[in-house]
Amino acid sequence: MIDNTIVISTPPHVKSRRTTRGIMGDVCIALAPAAIAGIVFFGYMAFVLELVAVASCVATEFCYYFIANGGFAKKCANAGKVCKKWLKQFDLTSVVTGLILALIIPATVNWYEVIIGGIFAIAIVKMFFGGTGKNLVNPAAAARVFMFISFSLTVYGKVIFGPILDPASEGAILSDATNLSGYLLHGQGSALSNLDLFLGTGVRGCIGETCKAAILLGYVYLCIRKVIKWWQPLMFIAVFGLCAVLFTGFCYDTYKFDISLFLPSILSGGVLFAAVFMFTDYVTSPRGLYGQICYYIVGAVLLALLRYLTKIEVASFVILIMNILVPLMDKYLIRKPFGYVKTKAEKEGK
Repeated sequence: MIDNTIVISTPPHVKSRRTTRGIMGDVCIALAPAAIAGIVFFGYMAFVLELVAVASCVATEFCYYFIANGGFAKKCANAGKVCKKWLKQFDLTSVVTGLILALIIPATVNWYEVIIGGIFAIAIVKMFFGGTGKNLVNPAAAARVFMFISFSLTVYGKVIFGPILDPASEGAILSDATNLSGYLLHGQGSALSNLDLFLGTGVRGCIGETCKAAILLGYVYLCIRKVIKWWQPLMFIAVFGLCAVLFTGFCYDTYKFDISLFLPSILSGGVLFAAVFMFTDYVTSPRGLYGQICYYIVGAVLLALLRYLTKIEVASFVILIMNILVPLMDKYLIRKPFGYVKTKAEKEGK
C-alpha cells in the first residue's frame, strides 16, 4: 500500500533556495546601472519612460490575472482574495520585461506608445500563452519589434547612429534608435573614440544601450550571483565581433580585413545589452549545452549579417528568430547520457 503522505516525483530532485522572484530581483539590480546611465545621458524623459514601461507591464499582468481568476465575478465578491493571490505569486518578471523594454527604445518615444508596447508584451506574448515560463519568445524583444512596425517614425527615427559629428547643429537629436548607415561602412572611423563608445559620451542610441560600462557592471553582477553563465555573452560578443569585421571588409574595392573595427562593432548599438540581458533569458534559450553553443553562435552570425545588410540595429528581430528555433535545438541538439547505447529500435528507425 502506498502512503499518501509521500510525494512521488520524477528526477532530477534539486533542492535550492533560489526562486524566480529572487532571480528576477537580481536581474533588476543588474539593470539598474544601465537605467541610471540612461537617465544621466537623456534626462528626465528617460526616467519617465522607464516608469511608464514598468507600470504598464505590471498593471497589464495584474488586470489579466484579475480577470482570468474571476475578480469581477459575483459583483467582485472575490476581488480581495484574487488581489492577495496575485501578490503572493508576483515574481517580478513583468518588472524586468518593462525595464528591458524601456532600455531598448530611444528617449524620443511617446509615452502612450510605451504603454501599448507594454500591454502587448505582457498580455499577448506572455499571459496569453500561460504566463511566466510559457512564453515562446522574449516579451520585451517582441514588443520592441511590434513598436518598430507600428510606430516606426518615433521608435526607429530619422537620424544616423553613432557619433554626434555636430552636436551644436540645429535640431540635433541626442537619443534615437540605432541606425548604422554610414558608420564603419568604409573603415573611416568616427568622431568618437572607443572610450567614448564604451562610456556612452556623445553617443546617439537607445536609453540603456549607450553606456557599455553600465552594461558590463550588470554582467559582472549576474555572473557573481550565478544568474547567467559567464561564457555565454562572451561567446556571442566574440563571434559577432569577428563576423562584423569579416563582413565590413566587403565594403572595400578589394577585400580588406581590419581587426581595428572589432571594438567599434561590439561597442556600437545594442549588441552588449542584448548579449547580457536578452539572449540569456531562461525561458526562450535552449536547455542543453550543445543547443546553447549553437544558439549563441548562430545568433551572433545572423546579427552581424543583418546589421551589415540593413545598417540598422536588428537585435530584437534576431532574438525572435532564434527564439522560434529553440524548440528544434532542444529536440535535436541534446547531450547523450554517459554510457548511453542506442537500442535496436532506434537503430532500425534510421
